Amino acid sequence: MSNDWIDDEGFRANVGIILVNAENKLLLGGRVGAKGWQFPQGGIFEGEDPERAMYRELREEVGLEPEDVELLGVTQDWLRYRLPDKFIRKHSKPLCVGQKQRWFLLRLRTAEHRVRFDRAEKPEFDRARWVPFWRPVNEVIYFKRRVYARALYELGPYVHPEGLPRRPGWWPKRWRVVFDKDIKKAEKAAAQDPIS
Repeated sequence: MSNDWIDDEGFRANVGIILVNAENKLLLGGRVGAKGWQFPQGGIFEGEDPERAMYRELREEVGLEPEDVELLGVTQDWLRYRLPDKFIRKHSKPLCVGQKQRWFLLRLRTAEHRVRFDRAEKPEFDRARWVPFWRPVNEVIYFKRRVYARALYELGPYVHPEGLPRRPGWWPKRWRVVFDKDIKKAEKAAAQDPIS
């Protein structure tokens, strides 16, 4: 963590990448040596521009270059999540209590077989699959679900301008209640601070 950017509140700056294919399905990577699935993501180095970090992580995690994708959108602000206590490395300095992420939505402009995992010294993923729009919320580890739902909600209109796909009926009611609350809060904040 030596050159990671951790802010004064203990949040590590990070980029998240939502990669969409021609069928509007989203890429999930399977974590090496684990059952978990997630979007490509990675830390931003101190002083590094978030977009530059995104392209670096895109290459390291899924082997793609800038010319392989089209940048469709980026979240307006940082989306944050806190780590559960059992995941906090209490003796690390500076202490990291969670992540703040800028999310990027990219359209794949090359063949899907160009996705590869051997471009990093320690690969993050060893497999991948393309899934329907809301599926990543179910697949990711529990403490990242709210950020995934927020990122998909905010960036989804770039892929689905006619309206986002319906949220799955299998989502538990507690998820729907929490996500609706998050969305209302985000919409209220956006209305108070519109982009000029």
